[in-house]
Amino acid sequence: MLNDLTASSLTQFHDDMLANPQWPAVQSLDERPGAWFWIEANHRYNTLLWNEEDKARRTDVGASEIAACKRLIDQYNQKRNDAVEAIDEAILSALEDCEPAPDARLNSETAGAMIDRLSILSLKIYHMREQTQRVDAGPDHIAKCSGKLQRLLIQRQDLGNCFDRLLAEAREGRTYFKVYRQFKMYNDPSLNPYLYGAQRQGAATGGIAQ
Repeated sequence: MLNDLTASSLTQFHDDMLANPQWPAVQSLDERPGAWFWIEANHRYNTLLWNEEDKARRTDVGASEIAACKRLIDQYNQKRNDAVEAIDEAILSALEDCEPAPDARLNSETAGAMIDRLSILSLKIYHMREQTQRVDAGPDHIAKCSGKLQRLLIQRQDLGNCFDRLLAEAREGRTYFKVYRQFKMYNDPSLNPYLYGAQRQGAATGGIAQ
């Protein structure tokens, strides 16, 4: 599975998905094996997040619509993080025969987290390139966005090189990484004081009324 998991294949995959006008509305998750199932899921939720965050910044709609956007953002972000953890689990499963050496270096950033960052960079590149192609924008805007686009492409290349090195060294037992759980708290009512506090207050008020 890891033979086809390279920075080049990832960036091509991310870019191809964004170029597909039917995606992310239409999924093809069932067609992808192993980590690639979760790589597409991660990229899909990053794309849905991007679009929903743009909607949430509108000033021409009511507060209820913005609140609905915020709830979707929380849901997509949770699923995005779940996909990152699943990517790490799939890659580590493929690496289970690669025993880290006693002096192997622990990489603080996981392969899944790097794939997530590559996905986000592909989104930035896609939308920044759109800005460079606007016919309604002035030359200063085009020039500024063109410069940013070149920087983003370099950043993605650098991150891709780091990703390839991480997997190569992990195969050799010189580097390893772990699955790090994000434990996002905002989607769990039992961990949100504004929610469990309101429930507790409601229960207390109900008791007094009775």
